[in-house]
Amino acid sequence: MPHGQDVENDTSDITSEYECLQCGKIVTAETNPGECEACGGDFHNRAKSVE
Repeated sequence: MPHGQDVENDTSDITSEYECLQCGKIVTAETNPGECEACGGDFHNRAKSVE
C-alpha cells in the first residue's frame, strides 16, 4: 500500500466473550452484556484477567 493512504478501521464485527462471574455462563457480544439473564450476576470480559 502506498504511503499517505489511510486505512479505514471497521470495528463493527469486533466481539468478545464474556463470562458470568457467578454462574459461569459464556456469551459473545460487542459490549459488556451487563447482568446475566440466568442468575443476575455480572459479566467479565474473558480476554482480561480477573484480579
